[in-house]
Amino acid sequence: MLINYVNETNNDTKEEQKLINKIFKQFKKRPDIFSIIFVDSLEIRRINKEYRNKDSVTDVISFAYNDNDVDNIYAENEIGDIFICLERAKEQALEYGHSLEREVGFLAVHGYLHLKGYDHMTLEDEKVMFKLQEEILEKAGLKR
Repeated sequence: MLINYVNETNNDTKEEQKLINKIFKQFKKRPDIFSIIFVDSLEIRRINKEYRNKDSVTDVISFAYNDNDVDNIYAENEIGDIFICLERAKEQALEYGHSLEREVGFLAVHGYLHLKGYDHMTLEDEKVMFKLQEEILEKAGLKR
């Protein structure tokens, strides 16, 4: 597994990158290649509006490269991009009463599972995806 990091914020994201690497170490033998882009609230709102027609700040947005793309120009192992808004992650960590590490970890795993084809559009799909998220986070020591 190879994660490319891009920091488009004014903050240092080394700790977040180290945390995410620790979480995904359990998948080191997978050939997946993807990017995690850290953005501010203005940028994630712009992306959310442009691609999802939702004019609001959100926490994470994933774009799978093979999603409905007949003429896929990416290598087989390149699966997509995950945009994480650290400002929103900090707010949500306070709202949910857990650590920023837990929130950033959750957002990274959530985004990754979307890239792998998981979704939560139905209650049944949500149960499957959220159970897997929790298992991954628990293995990384990020329990609720």
